[in-house]
Amino acid sequence: MTSPDDSSHDSSAPREPDQGAAGQRGQGATDQGAADQGTEYADRVYRSVGGIAGGVLLLAIGAWLGIDAVIRGEGRTPWVALAGLLLAVPLVVAFTVRPAVYAGADRLRVRNPFRTITLPWASVEAVRAGYSSEVLAGGAKYQLWAIPVSLRQRKRATRRQARAATEDPFRRTSVQAAVDADDERRAQADRTIGELRSLAETNATREGAQGAPEVRWAFEVIAPAVAGAVLLAVVLAIT
Repeated sequence: MTSPDDSSHDSSAPREPDQGAAGQRGQGATDQGAADQGTEYADRVYRSVGGIAGGVLLLAIGAWLGIDAVIRGEGRTPWVALAGLLLAVPLVVAFTVRPAVYAGADRLRVRNPFRTITLPWASVEAVRAGYSSEVLAGGAKYQLWAIPVSLRQRKRATRRQARAATEDPFRRTSVQAAVDADDERRAQADRTIGELRSLAETNATREGAQGAPEVRWAFEVIAPAVAGAVLLAVVLAIT
């Protein structure tokens, strides 16, 4: 292909547009759009900070007591300590550190203590928070362990909303400011459920969001816990 700067062409003749530059510009715009889309639909991760902190504390205390029993214990004590650790550590991890909720563009992935549930947004029927957070999909109900509901936070949020209503009886603030303020006064679990509900409504029609729920058991947690329980029962039975 001849360059537009080729001297063999008459300067008065109309020049062809630089297809290479246009292609590069188009490719750059496409790459930028893909990057923006990837940023827009990056997974949101919801976890319980209090649960993780409590789990780490329990693991530290259990490791300290268990190792001390193994080193200084006599008779069957070291074996009981080892079996107890093998049973307790997976359970503590399962109920405190493991739970998480991943919300992406096409699906909601719920990691509970013993199961991982993958829910395409089209299969999600409702996301709600009563005494616990839960999602309804495919005719079944799944708990969201990573989003605990705090009744104390709800009571505090209710008091803040009542106080704000008495401080501004004539609604002199802007509509957007009022909406943002009301959202900030809600309990953390209710705000998170509202975000998940909005994602479900927005992404349910996406092509990649179609499908049925999938459930996978967390054998990496169940197997060592069962082995620890069996070992503990055997040690207690023979000694």
